[in-house]
Amino acid sequence: MELNKDKRLLFIGDSITEWGRSGDFSDIGTGYVKLIQDYLICSYPDKCPEILNRGVGGDRIINLQSRWSQDVIELTPDFLSISIGINDVWRQLDYENEPGQVTPEVFEEIYVDLLNKVYKNTNTQIILMEPTIIEEDIQSKGNLKLRAYVEIVRKLAINYQAIYVPTHGHL
Repeated sequence: MELNKDKRLLFIGDSITEWGRSGDFSDIGTGYVKLIQDYLICSYPDKCPEILNRGVGGDRIINLQSRWSQDVIELTPDFLSISIGINDVWRQLDYENEPGQVTPEVFEEIYVDLLNKVYKNTNTQIILMEPTIIEEDIQSKGNLKLRAYVEIVRKLAINYQAIYVPTHGHL
């Protein structure tokens, strides 16, 4: 990943990405995106890329799909970090019998579509983050369901030669 002030690094995902954006004049937030920005500014002051945060709390992959053109393609990032999946599983726990659940098959199908759009329309280096864990007990129902989504992200990172960020390698 070659840093340069003329580059753009875009983060997209759910509340973990969004963290603290509401009311933040810079629209970066106070979570991991801010920590990465601060690190880059301090470590590479002459090379720090523009940082954009498009995380939205509660989002599932279907929400990313609905705003993908506006939030990703039109912004033509040089680097794109995607962190999504926890809410796709969480909604299955909270609303188990509700129609429209994002199964692993649907998750993968939409994710592939989004990645294909990036490769077709931009020159972006993709960074795929595993979905974050649901709770501390790795044997919880949610974390067990999450394993399929984590495996999909791992597979897509290989297939699309993306930078891969394992957030919980023991699952």
